[in-house]
Order: sequence, then C-alpha cells, then structure tokens
Amino acid sequence: MAATPSSSTLGWTLHGDGKTLTPGAVVAPDERLSWPRTVGIGLQHVVAMFGATFLVPLLTGFPPSTTLFFSAIGTAAFLLITGNKLPSYLGSSFAFIAPIAAATGADGDLGVAVGGILATGLLLAVVGAVVHLTGGRWIDAVMPPIVTGTIVALIGLNLAPSAYANFQSAPATALITLVAIILVSVLFKGMLGRLSILVGVVVGYVAAVLQGQVDFSGVREAAWLGLPTFHAPTFDPAVLGLFLPVVLVLIAENVGHVKSVAAMTGRSYDRLTGRALLADGVATTFAGLGGGSGTTTYAENIGVMAATRVYSTAAYWVAAGAALLLSLSPKVGELIATIPAGVLGGAATMLYGMIGILGARIWVQNKVDFSNPVNLTTAAVPLIIGIANYTWVAGELRFEGIALGTAAALLIFHGMTVISRLTGAHQEPATPASAPNGSELKG
Repeated sequence: MAATPSSSTLGWTLHGDGKTLTPGAVVAPDERLSWPRTVGIGLQHVVAMFGATFLVPLLTGFPPSTTLFFSAIGTAAFLLITGNKLPSYLGSSFAFIAPIAAATGADGDLGVAVGGILATGLLLAVVGAVVHLTGGRWIDAVMPPIVTGTIVALIGLNLAPSAYANFQSAPATALITLVAIILVSVLFKGMLGRLSILVGVVVGYVAAVLQGQVDFSGVREAAWLGLPTFHAPTFDPAVLGLFLPVVLVLIAENVGHVKSVAAMTGRSYDRLTGRALLADGVATTFAGLGGGSGTTTYAENIGVMAATRVYSTAAYWVAAGAALLLSLSPKVGELIATIPAGVLGGAATMLYGMIGILGARIWVQNKVDFSNPVNLTTAAVPLIIGIANYTWVAGELRFEGIALGTAAALLIFHGMTVISRLTGAHQEPATPASAPNGSELKG
C-alpha cells in the first residue's frame, strides 16, 4: 500500500546529514538537503524550464519578463495551495499558443488574448474545486485516453503552419537550431541531454548573431532592474471558444503530473488532484490578470526530479524565487526577446511535433484499441479538423480548429459509444487483423 504524504506544511525535515545522498535514496517532498545543495537543485529546475517557458511568449508576442514573473508567482501559489506537499514548477503551457495567435491576429493586441487566458484559469479553478469536493473519477469518464490523446495531438499539429512561417524567415538558422536540438538529445546523457531544446536554441542564437540577424539595441537601452510590462485583460466572446478547450489539456497535464510524482516517490497523491487543478487554475488566473502566458506543470522538471531523485518542495521555492528575480530585470527580458524568428522556427518544428506525438503517446501508454470504430473515428475526424483549422462563425462567435476538434472528439466518442452499445455494433472491429481463414488480408 502506497504511503501518504506527511502533514507538514511550510517546513522540511533534513534528509540524513543533508550532504550525502546514498545510491537509490529518495529525498521526499517534505525533506530537504543542505541549503547550498537545495539552492543548486532549485537552479537546475530554473534552467530546465527556461527554454520552453520562454518559447511561448516569444512565439506569441507576450513580454518574456512578464511571463516569467507570473510563472514564479504561479509556482509559489501552487506550492501553497497543495500544502507544500506536491513538487511542481508552473511554466508556460504550449496549449495556449494557437488560441493566443488566433486571438491577437494581425494587429497584435494582447488584451483579448489575456482575457482568454483569464477565463481559462477561472474555469480550471472551478474544475479543481469540484474535483476536490467530489473526487476525480468523472474526469476519466468524460475524458478517456482516446479523447485526451486526440486533443493533445490536434493542438500540436494545428500549430504546424506557425512553425513553418518562422522557419521560412531564416531557413539556414532554423535548420541549424533544429539539427542542434536533435544531436544534443542523442549525443549527451543526463541533464545536458534533457536540455536539448535550450542548448539548441543557444546554438541557433549564436549562428544568428554571426549572420547579423540579432539587434542588441533594446538590450543596451534596458535597465538592469524594473517591473515587467503588464497588460490588462479585455473580453471578446468571439474568441473565448478558442481558449476554453485548453482547459481539457491542462486537466490532463495536471493529473498526469500528480500520477508521475506518485509513481516516483511511492506516495499516494490522489487526494491532492483537485488542489493541483485548483492551484494551476489560480496561477493561470493570475497570469490572465496581468498579461502572462497561461501555466501548466512541466515535464522538464519531472526529468530533473527523476535524474536527481530529489523531490523536495524546498527546491521549487528556490526555483520560484530565482525566476522572480530574473523577471525583475528588463535587460534579461530584452535579451531573450532578441531571439530571432529563424531560431524559433527551428525549435517550434521540434516542439509542436512533440506535442502532437505526446497525444499519440497517451494512446500507446493506455493501449487504445484502434480496431474499435469508436476510437478510430474519435481520433480521425478531430485530427483533420485541427490540422486543417476548420472554422465556424456564429454571429460574433468564432470557433477554429482546436475548439471544433475538441468538441468533435467529445461528441463523437460519447455519441458513438451510446449508439454502438444500443446496437451492439461496438463489438465489430473496424479493421480486422486477419481474414476468417487466418490468412492476412490483402490490399
């Protein structure tokens, strides 16, 4: 039987002597190493989230410093709401890229997009509160793996045109960035291999500098210390349909994070699932109030915990503090903003594809049976809707590929499931593995 988290709130027990970590030992969330070692691990978490967290604002036009500011605030809120028991860093969610890009449009007005982020955060917080009060079994019923995987996949694939547009702006730089990311991921082990995207962006950035594609004038003029640029939200019902489906992705990511931490630590965190969803909703709401990108738990930080076997929430408080300090330097923000579109195109080609494949990974891990016509149709139709970015305009409301694909996945799965059970048709596979006599079917 899995152990349960301790009841400590703000405070940690020293693990051993705080200096020695024996092979196979695990530093639990309510433990910590010595503070110098804890600070070092916390800074690793900052590095791990850095590349991906900043790609979202760079790709969407949001101020990087503002996004980092709300990332730090959101992480602190997450730790407090979960009672300091669930280690997590909240960074920028890639699920927001497509709706932000569609909402800002050609005029680049961030207000409407910020309003969409705020609405998403509020809805996620409500879902978290409901899960905390009622339990989360209904989430699995409403969003089984076939639906969750399809939604995640179509969000990544819907972004393909954006990656291509950035790639075309400087093909040579984009190709250098992409090749560097690929090579680093297979040439290096451990932490460096896990940071392949960050390293690839640095390599591409150096290549862009050598080609004269980077303008440092903004960096020279920026102050060393100062508050980030904040943007107030504005609301347009026409674009809310672009953002609200993102809630389903955030739910899947948060639930997956809770289960991952439980598997790694050997502790049961099921009772914290509702709090984790509520906390991410609160963090995203904060971001929506001031112009930051929406947040989510980060697989990169799961990687750091798996590599170090240190799950102490103290390290995440250090990461949040370091991120906050960096966000208060306009010069750092301007430096990050100098990353050219070609570099972003190379990185986005990898990242958006990875989001798409993560959806397929959900199918594989949960052994989704695609010989079942319900599953096959649930994936097939929404993917085309998302990739082609189908659009439906109803009065002032505008629904695009992600919203329509998400709705289609839910309606098709639950609709076909009810009908097939009534008719018994669900027992007939869509693609038989072999002919009646046992020989393989011929095309």
